[in-house]
Amino acid sequence: MQHRAGSSDSATTATGVDDAALTGLRRWNLGLGVLHAVQAVAVLVLATDFAISVIASYAQGPPGTELAEPETVVDVRIGWAIAAFLLLAAIDHVATATVVRRRYEADLRRGLNAFRWVEYSVSATIMIVLIAFYNGIVEVSAVFGIIGANVAMILFGWLQELMNPPGRATTTMLPFWFGCVAGAAPWVAITWNLVAAREDVPGFVFGIFVSLFVFFMSFGVNQWLQYRQVGPWRSYAFGERAYLVLSLVAKSALAWQIFAGSLV
Repeated sequence: MQHRAGSSDSATTATGVDDAALTGLRRWNLGLGVLHAVQAVAVLVLATDFAISVIASYAQGPPGTELAEPETVVDVRIGWAIAAFLLLAAIDHVATATVVRRRYEADLRRGLNAFRWVEYSVSATIMIVLIAFYNGIVEVSAVFGIIGANVAMILFGWLQELMNPPGRATTTMLPFWFGCVAGAAPWVAITWNLVAAREDVPGFVFGIFVSLFVFFMSFGVNQWLQYRQVGPWRSYAFGERAYLVLSLVAKSALAWQIFAGSLV
């Protein structure tokens, strides 16, 4: 599970993270913050009252007893949920370019971006839950399981960075692979529902599933390329820019595909 990652006497600052790169990343974060915020406002302005109900069926007796009729736990307004993950991304990008800039840049020099993982743990989880909703997964227990698995996946990504600081003699990929296992669970559940109900599922739901699966996997590919040090990914700064691009593209694609589906 380990491979060599360069000599142990290499610099303790992450590759490619110099003053010029940090200045460029600040501009990227400011620009992406504005783009995410504009989209969030647009969604709120255009949003309808469309909501999806999260339901629950509770036990009525000993194990094996027929469950009670499903009841609504909460109605999730789709427009608001979309705006929420866009606003979270906007706040993260603007904050790392301004009020927490020093901490952000110091962490990047150490090959770490804790702010990214905190934001992803919430925004990416909202995203996967919305995809699950559109594929008929609305039972509250299943939703809790999807939330837990996705948050675990994101935190394993954070652990991957913590366990592989600059100047290391070896690189471990264990947190990455553990994160892949955790992150696969929601997609297995979603795929099951999609295939089982394929004749009744609108075409746009299949489109959302395929495009967002590709985008979600691209984040993992980006981290894998970083820690396998493939081509330009030898530079941690390059990998950080790739995360920024993926964040904008994936969140924008999901936002407008899910939003368009809410108007059908």
